[in-house]
Amino acid sequence: MIILAFESTCDETAVAVVEDGRHILTDQIFSQAQLHAVYGGVVPEIASRCHVESISLLAQRAIEAAGITREDIDAVAVSYAPGLIGAVLVGVNFAKATALSLGVPLIPVHHIRGHIAANYLAYPELEPPFLCLAISGGNTILVDVRGYTDMKILGATRDDAAGECFDKTARVLGLPYPGGKPIDQLSQGGDDQRYSFPLAHVAGNPYDMSFSGLKTAVINLVHNAQQKGEEIDRAGLAASFTKAVSDSLVPRTVMAAKELGYDKVVVAGGVAANSRIRADFQKAAEENGFSLYVPPLKLCGDNGAMIGAQGYYEYLAGVRAGSDLNAYATMDL
Repeated sequence: MIILAFESTCDETAVAVVEDGRHILTDQIFSQAQLHAVYGGVVPEIASRCHVESISLLAQRAIEAAGITREDIDAVAVSYAPGLIGAVLVGVNFAKATALSLGVPLIPVHHIRGHIAANYLAYPELEPPFLCLAISGGNTILVDVRGYTDMKILGATRDDAAGECFDKTARVLGLPYPGGKPIDQLSQGGDDQRYSFPLAHVAGNPYDMSFSGLKTAVINLVHNAQQKGEEIDRAGLAASFTKAVSDSLVPRTVMAAKELGYDKVVVAGGVAANSRIRADFQKAAEENGFSLYVPPLKLCGDNGAMIGAQGYYEYLAGVRAGSDLNAYATMDL
């Protein structure tokens, strides 16, 4: 089954062609990162306009690069929530028009479900059930993946997402947007014990997380040093900050896996590209005897292939949408 998939929830326009939920025929991505870098973050209006300008050309390129014709497309999948509402609307409306013109089913896909499904593309042997930690710029969620479309949230951040903290920390350190990669690079060789940062615990749910205090602590540390004319150990701060994030994520994930009795742990989303977090999860997997699945870097960030992968399993589960499909800024997994 060949699915044409669209992703436009933030600042990447992506169109992919995926076969049977496991094979990428092509994944065309236009990143707007350079356009937003001057502002230090994504400007929703700019993001929406760029999606409008690029999505049609990307769709044509995807079909050509996959070596298929329009008649070969069996269904259209689209990420319809959550995300920047104007940006999501572009992808949803283009996907609706495409499905209508081709006379094929339209499959709505939750963006986070797509991130989880990115691992199906990287690991053909991976099947539910398993535990997944989805970590990105807008979401940090621990998910019990019972089936391809049967999922339950065990815990989530109560405020800021881990990825947002990376971007804010990068900004206060004068690093470019997006902040994940620059902080990763800066932290290499830095002393992760140089600064002490708070680790939040949420009463009532050991799997819930909070990162606003960590973000505030970093900002205050840098601003106080600047006011006093003191020099910041930037590499040490980046390493200490990354350690604090990892120390919030890894132990909770291991604890949940043990409680549920899972021997498979999946990590997904843009923050999964961080080398320290990947290494800490690998170490935890070896120490606790579970199999770890983390997508290659190209599948960590937003992409159309992950939407096509999850779209396949949503299709098998009977999920369909009509011309009344809407976009949503927020939606439960």
